[in-house]
Order: sequence, then C-alpha cells, then structure tokens
Amino acid sequence: MTKPTRPVLGILLAITTMLLFASMDSVSKVLVDQFSVVQILWVRYAVFLVFALCLALPKLGRTAIKTRRPWLQITRSLVLVAEIGVFVFAFRYMEFADVHAVAAIAPLMVTAMSVPFLGERVGPRRWAAVAIGLVGMLVILRPGFSVFDPAALIALAGAALFALYQVLTRMAAEDPAEVSLLYTGLVGFVVLTFFGPFFWVWPTITETGLLAAAGLLGVVAHLALIKALSLAPASTLQPFNYT
Repeated sequence: MTKPTRPVLGILLAITTMLLFASMDSVSKVLVDQFSVVQILWVRYAVFLVFALCLALPKLGRTAIKTRRPWLQITRSLVLVAEIGVFVFAFRYMEFADVHAVAAIAPLMVTAMSVPFLGERVGPRRWAAVAIGLVGMLVILRPGFSVFDPAALIALAGAALFALYQVLTRMAAEDPAEVSLLYTGLVGFVVLTFFGPFFWVWPTITETGLLAAAGLLGVVAHLALIKALSLAPASTLQPFNYT
C-alpha cells in the first residue's frame, strides 16, 4: 500500500510533537532527581496505555491490536522504551540544554537512515546538512579534550535510538495511528512491569501530578509523531525537528 503524503499537515504535526517533547523532557528533568528511571518510565507508560486504550478502542474495537507487521510494531515499541530510558538517564548527569544539543543530531540520523531503510530520495543539500550536523556533533562532544563529558555519549545513544524509532514508525505507517499508539503503550508497560515494582517509591500528590503529566504529554506527542510520519516522508520532517 502506498503511504499517503500530506506534507504540510505532517510538518505542522512534527512541530507540535517537538514542542510536546520539550515540555515532557522538562518534567522528566524534575522527576529524575527524586525517582529512578525505571519508576518514571513505568508510571509514564501506565498513563500512556490508559489514554492509548481510550483513543483506540472506541474507534477500532477489537481490531485495535490487529496489524500486518506485529514484529515491526513490537520492535519499534521496544526501541522507544530504550530511547526514553536513555534520555531520562542522561538528564541525571547533564544539563537540560546540553542533552538537547546532543540530541539535535537525531534529525540528521533520520535523514541518512531514510535512504537505505525507507527508499526515500535525499538530494545533495540534505546530504550536506547531514555532514554539517555530524561536524556540529563533534564540536558539541569535543572528543580528545579534557573538557569532554562522557555523559554526552548517553545522550548520543538516545538520539540514535530516537532516529531509529522514527524510521521504524514510518515503516509501520500502513497501520492506523491508533494501532501504533496502542502497541507503543502496551509493549512498554508490559516490559517495565517486570522491573517497576522493585524500584517503587511512593510519590507525593505533587509528584503524582508530574508523573501523570509526563505520561499525558508523551501519549499526545507520540500520537502526533506517528500521524506526522504517516503523512510525510521522514526526511521531509527532519528540518522541523529543530523547532
């Protein structure tokens, strides 16, 4: 099936996604000083799953879990769990702005990956942007100097995982956005349930609100991202991820 192309709407959704992710990351930065990464992710995914079910079941019913490519959906969901965990972990050791500076390489990674994995055509100007981005990453990391921060490698790993997640999400674009969203929440919650109880610390009312807010921001952000990647080529959206 040919993927639908509505680039303008896809771009608007991509911009919305980045704004929501920035808000979610701000909340995560506050929470990571009080709770383990595992607990933060477990609660976020619990909230995520509840809202995903509320969105998917009324519209799709029993077919909400139906997909032609279950392993692709499971893999992209696992990649996202790893990506979120890595970034939240990075916030424990790096400043918010520094993490996002390193993460800025992700759009360029997606542009590069979109050729072999998605068969998208990337012109010389986009390849030049990839090269410039790689140079910028090296400037940020400053390898070989005494000021090099090894924690930047954590954020770099998160950027690579986020890029891979976007590519896999584009590959799964034949499924309705609600199906992809439900797999994202369900797989993540099931995996984290094996570990979450061992890291549990009871939150205060305020902290509970922050945990819930992070989960809600996440579900809306990922719904927007999934929809954006179903409407426009991944390489087209990447420049707008710097919003």
